[in-house]
Amino acid sequence: MHGEVKVPGGKLVVVDLEVDGGRLSQVRVAGDFFLEPDHALAAIDAALTGLPADASTDEIADAVRRGLPDDAVLLGFSPESIATAVRRALRRATEWRDYRWRLLVGPPLPPVTQLALDEVLTDRVGSGLREPTLRIWDWTEPAVVIGSFQSVRNEVDPEGAARHGFDVVRRISGGGAMLMEPGGIITYSIYAPIALVEGMSFADSYAFLDAWAVEALRSLGIDAEYRPLNDISSPKGKIGGAAQKRLASGGVLHHVTMSYDMDGAKLAEVLRIGREKLSDKGIASAAKRVDPLRAQTGLAREEIVGRMIDTFRERHGLEEDALLPEELSAAERLVREKFATEAWTHRVP
Repeated sequence: MHGEVKVPGGKLVVVDLEVDGGRLSQVRVAGDFFLEPDHALAAIDAALTGLPADASTDEIADAVRRGLPDDAVLLGFSPESIATAVRRALRRATEWRDYRWRLLVGPPLPPVTQLALDEVLTDRVGSGLREPTLRIWDWTEPAVVIGSFQSVRNEVDPEGAARHGFDVVRRISGGGAMLMEPGGIITYSIYAPIALVEGMSFADSYAFLDAWAVEALRSLGIDAEYRPLNDISSPKGKIGGAAQKRLASGGVLHHVTMSYDMDGAKLAEVLRIGREKLSDKGIASAAKRVDPLRAQTGLAREEIVGRMIDTFRERHGLEEDALLPEELSAAERLVREKFATEAWTHRVP
């Protein structure tokens, strides 16, 4: 059995093994990583040999840690990445191409409906009612979307929001506030089974799930890169940010908002972005933090979206799909019961 993991921002880890009597045997770890001292590699193989074939990712990673010499140094990989490679060899962790990916595009919908759809579709993928899906979507009206744990009064200037026509809506994922205007942003969501990010830290899973988008931007001539924890940036400024939520059903929601044509002055009037948040950015104003894709590429929004879809299809496979009536109905019900309520929007005043 053979499993491989490319660590985001790191090296390749390869594991070959056999299973004998329900336990791992003939384990061999390899890769282009760096490891000191030399005999630590044999120690890793020995630590894995004899483990139960149904051991969890955490149990495998803990066994590797216990087996390593005290002076061991691992560069470009980790015990968790070894565990993921083992699980993949055993077919208990998955890769992009293990799934038939579905594509949903449009139509524009109200912000609360879009956020409700994120929860509905993530739950359906986790429950096995929908195949893993990439959704690219737009809004019918402007909104400030705040993170699940943010304070409304700390993040939004009510006078500025009212003056520019922005309602406030709250999503189920963490992270910061985003200014959304129809046609001014590119927003996508990935709905995946938890097995796709099995054994990865949250930080690694962010970079892993957005690698295709960074590749698409680079193919357009943008010097894009992923900056931990959740930013897609270029030397000219921040392009967008990601957020993530894992549901009890076993589904993972990973969604990203990228700025296409943003008014930085308006952003500064609507959002309360204080000096503390900007202190580690090395800049003097919020307006300079976001650099729209239109300015960097000169391309229409539809052209950029098309390149992104093509890149995902080439890397992972992608078939066009449509939103089911029962999915939209479930989202509309969730809007009434949750996303459009004061209790949800102001749960952190």
